[in-house]
Amino acid sequence: MAEGVASEPRILPGLSALNRPYWTGGAEGRLMIARCGACGFYLHPPMPACRRCGSDDVGPQAVSGRGRIASFTINHQAWMPGMRVPFVFVAVELEEQAGLHVFSNVEGCAPEAVAAGMAVEVFFRAAEDVHLPFFRPVAP
Repeated sequence: MAEGVASEPRILPGLSALNRPYWTGGAEGRLMIARCGACGFYLHPPMPACRRCGSDDVGPQAVSGRGRIASFTINHQAWMPGMRVPFVFVAVELEEQAGLHVFSNVEGCAPEAVAAGMAVEVFFRAAEDVHLPFFRPVAP
């Protein structure tokens, strides 16, 4: 699912032991989300303990990378020089768990074609030592 190198300017995340699997899993085409080993609850952003059961048995697990757009905004302001506009910022609810959201951009369709409920899948672009997750529409 890796699809190249991010060509636009981006502010990249700082990596920590907690978030590294999320930001680097794309090198192997995997979207890594923290999951509690005790109760199975997914946690994003990752946390050292489960907010559902309190267990500290939390670690990264690959998920499908499929979901639906829960909410979105079409941005027409270039926040950095060289940034392409318009761009669509989305909250994707992953199919693994109700309320499990990942925030990113959606590409592969015109901004005005994006809709709440649209089925999407993840793909990745490398930027320095991270692999940024992006989403694209899934063909019906």
